Amino acid sequence: MMAISCFRKLFVRLFILSLFLLPISCVISKDVWIAEDQILADVYSKKDMPAAVEIKPISKQIINLPEKGPLKITVEDAILIALENNRSLLVERINPFIQKTFEDQELAVFDPIVNAGVSIQQDDSKTLNQSGRYADSSANDAFAGSISLKKFFPTGTFVEVAAGTKTTDSDQYSEQYSSTRLGLSVTQSLLQGYGTDVNLARLRQSQLETDITQYELRGFSESLLAQVETTYWDYALSLRQMEIVEESLKLARQQITETEEMIKVGATAEAELAAVQAEVAAQQQGLIDAKSTLESNRLRLIRLLNPSGDNPWERDITLLHPPTLPEIKYDEVGAHVAVALRMRPEMNQARIDIQKNDIEIVRTKNGLLPKMDLFITLGKTGYADSFSGSVNVIKEDSYDMMVGLNFEYPVLNRNARAKQRRALLSRDKAEMALDNLKQIIELDVRNAYIELNRTKEQIFASTATRKFQEEKLRIETEKFRVGRSTNLFVAQVQRDLLASRINEVQAVVNYLKAIVYFYRLEGSLLERRGISTPGLNLLNILQRTN
Repeated sequence: MMAISCFRKLFVRLFILSLFLLPISCVISKDVWIAEDQILADVYSKKDMPAAVEIKPISKQIINLPEKGPLKITVEDAILIALENNRSLLVERINPFIQKTFEDQELAVFDPIVNAGVSIQQDDSKTLNQSGRYADSSANDAFAGSISLKKFFPTGTFVEVAAGTKTTDSDQYSEQYSSTRLGLSVTQSLLQGYGTDVNLARLRQSQLETDITQYELRGFSESLLAQVETTYWDYALSLRQMEIVEESLKLARQQITETEEMIKVGATAEAELAAVQAEVAAQQQGLIDAKSTLESNRLRLIRLLNPSGDNPWERDITLLHPPTLPEIKYDEVGAHVAVALRMRPEMNQARIDIQKNDIEIVRTKNGLLPKMDLFITLGKTGYADSFSGSVNVIKEDSYDMMVGLNFEYPVLNRNARAKQRRALLSRDKAEMALDNLKQIIELDVRNAYIELNRTKEQIFASTATRKFQEEKLRIETEKFRVGRSTNLFVAQVQRDLLASRINEVQAVVNYLKAIVYFYRLEGSLLERRGISTPGLNLLNILQRTN
């Protein structure tokens, strides 16, 4: 019970001391902490969710999909649905938020810390008298309590405001002895650890890491959008290919009917029937392959769109936007290369890596300096026979003050020199990597530009081939009807026409996919599709700093 009572007294004293500590801390916060907020405001924005993480259409568009039945979509609808529902994208969206927690962790270095403690000491021992014999035992009781507020500032300043009390009750003295002290301690780094550049380095690097995750999300979104578009066109090609094969199969079966009638009237030999039957079987094989390809592309598109419903895998897809030749005018290839060097996420990630290395160089360079700290300690202490008396006399003209310097420097300082050398080499490596990446990106864009023109020219060539094959089949069919050709030749021409019709649609789809591929390599696909994404709002900042 006595110990509990003593602890209660100590807690009461700590509460009273904290009341003395509060105005002192307020004075410090008024002048110094506000200055810190102004410093941190330049490098840290207190937001729960950065706006750059959002991936959404620039113009608000709402896609209302039925829970059941076929999906009736255009290519634009497919893009919007995938950006909303794709599970891989949902996973990637979390990364910037995870990285932002590291920013909060680095900012926590500047959080104030409150320390408080209480203790009770009891000493019951015998003492020696002048004759060298043990005298009666004496009891010594000591009660101590302290509370302090500590804070580190980006300028390299460490401030601590503390208050403490101690009461000693001893049988050797006739009265109780109490002391109470209020103190202020300030330590300022003069060389190593001085200034906001070095003390905010970790926070700035962590923020750049968050920017990198946003560019990674941007790159993933662009890749997903390209995948959705190409899969959409692959599915459209499969639909058209199956239609063409069915039409060709119908034509081949019609040829069997005509041949059988001609055999009946004796206009052609019975041997001619085998060639037509073989062609029908071949067309049926092609139809089986076309159906299989169509189903595979449908499942791929379902996976990318991830529509709602109990069983999305069983839903059919109706495309409202067939593959047609778009009217697009392109600039000369050098202009597209310039856009790629500015917009590609990899380029901006590489630029951020250089910025991170610049900050690391500043930090490691500061580490080469000796550690020299200036410290100032101010305090006022009151002594009395009770706690309340020691608090009252603390207002008198008595104080203690200590000013000094601490100096520390490793003789060889190899650790700091190695870190500085590593930072310089890392920056050189990052710059060389950026130059190498520029060359790779330019090669990619130039090759994609060549492929874009090739696929566009193939469209006109395939159209001309299809027209010639149609005319060739018409002529060969007329020759067969008058007995100047055979079913074998007609079947061969039919097969050539089937291939030319599929190639014509394939050429259009290849061109549409080449456009998507080219814009993705240029880094402008999202903007050209009207999608606002991470990293876009950082481009101007990077351009100003590089």
